[in-house]
Amino acid sequence: MLRSTVLHISPDALRWAQWMLPDEPFHLGGLPIAWQVSARSDASSPLADWSAYFTPDVPGEVLADFLLALDECGRPAALPAGPEAVLDAATAHGWLRDADEPHAAAMHPTFTARLSLGEVPPLIQDADPRALTAEAEESGATGWQAWAESAMGAPYLWAASFSTSVPHGLVAAFASSLSSTAPVLRRLLPESTRDQLLCAPAS
Repeated sequence: MLRSTVLHISPDALRWAQWMLPDEPFHLGGLPIAWQVSARSDASSPLADWSAYFTPDVPGEVLADFLLALDECGRPAALPAGPEAVLDAATAHGWLRDADEPHAAAMHPTFTARLSLGEVPPLIQDADPRALTAEAEESGATGWQAWAESAMGAPYLWAASFSTSVPHGLVAAFASSLSSTAPVLRRLLPESTRDQLLCAPAS
């Protein structure tokens, strides 16, 4: 029996956020999915045009900024922006473009967090038929992926996956928030990354 709960449906019924952790539907980077955020262009359609997935420890501020950007856009399935908008949002805060994939990936200067445009993992739902019909020897649909690790090669701290039809403008909002150097309030510091943090007393 599924135990997930739709926590929010927009008034126009075009977007919704669903808490999925109790069901453990599948994993990203070895971590269970906690949130699925979806949108559609037609409220009468039972299917989402796209979905985005987040594991439990995606920073709350980043997820909130993504949801705010989604809530503010008039048509959540059609925003005029290209992949460069995502990379520009990250590099504006000091992230580096990948030398091997300068138009498809960016990373934190410490190489502990990364954004990459590539083939989406299995089970990522999207209205693009390539997400379901690609043969084993063919490349499937592409979408943005993001993840963080305490050190290169270490287990993932969190991961996020955006299906192929998620507008680049919304992923850019996620990238801008993720790469932001603005301080955030924390009562407890994570042990795995404590020595990498800049700390200051709360004002």
